[in-house]
Amino acid sequence: MIFDILTLFPGMFVSPLQESILGKALERNLIKVRVHNIRDQAVDKHQMTDDRPFGGGEGMVMKPEPIVAALDAIRNDGPAPRVILLTPQGRLFHQGVAQELSQCSRLVLLCGRYEGVDERVARYFVDDELSLGDYILTGGELAAMVVIDVVARLLPGVLGNAASAEAESFAEPILEYPQYTRPQEFRGHAVPGILLSGNHQAIHRWRRGQALLRTQLRRPDLFARLHLNAEDGVLLTQARQESVRETAGLGIAIEDRENSALSGSGTLPGGESPP
Repeated sequence: MIFDILTLFPGMFVSPLQESILGKALERNLIKVRVHNIRDQAVDKHQMTDDRPFGGGEGMVMKPEPIVAALDAIRNDGPAPRVILLTPQGRLFHQGVAQELSQCSRLVLLCGRYEGVDERVARYFVDDELSLGDYILTGGELAAMVVIDVVARLLPGVLGNAASAEAESFAEPILEYPQYTRPQEFRGHAVPGILLSGNHQAIHRWRRGQALLRTQLRRPDLFARLHLNAEDGVLLTQARQESVRETAGLGIAIEDRENSALSGSGTLPGGESPP
């Protein structure tokens, strides 16, 4: 896949693209990332890419001419791309959107700055608008890095473990279970015994229950989207009881927000609340 990035600050992408999984994917030509400086398309001697907003107001707005000129140059160089504007006003980026984008052969990521881009760019010259969430970044560059990282992980061969990519491709809205590694005991805190049992079926059930409980406590919005079956209800109850025993043994009261979450949201078949 080809990622074309339109930005006013191309230097921001140098280090992140050389490290870890993305760096290896680039070395193996599994992805290509091409960074384009929007200022190169500015026609005036000062290379102006922003101006004051019509109607007054604070800040500056990115001008349409250099952006569209850059888009025209990119469209004429390779397969037809999908053009995405990174903006707080876009639809929320999540794993499902990443899976959708991973089917494209080429993405253009336009990094907004200042008070945003001229509305005519957003309305007539891009195909999609994406936001990472309900907060404001200094610019779209960090958002573009996130999109590249998440989408690239879904491409064949990018992850060393094919099973990891497959699991991410069909991820349900649930947080991951707790992970442990050596040493077996650290400062008086031991690894849960079930993980040392060698019983893979029991470990799988424990992890599922822990993932359900963690999602219910930490992300009730995701938990509400889950469709729990009867076994999930049993595993959730077991995980909840284990959590209560652990906190009681430590003399720690479960926080009010956790008590509230444990009272349950989400439904089982037949409309029943989970036990």
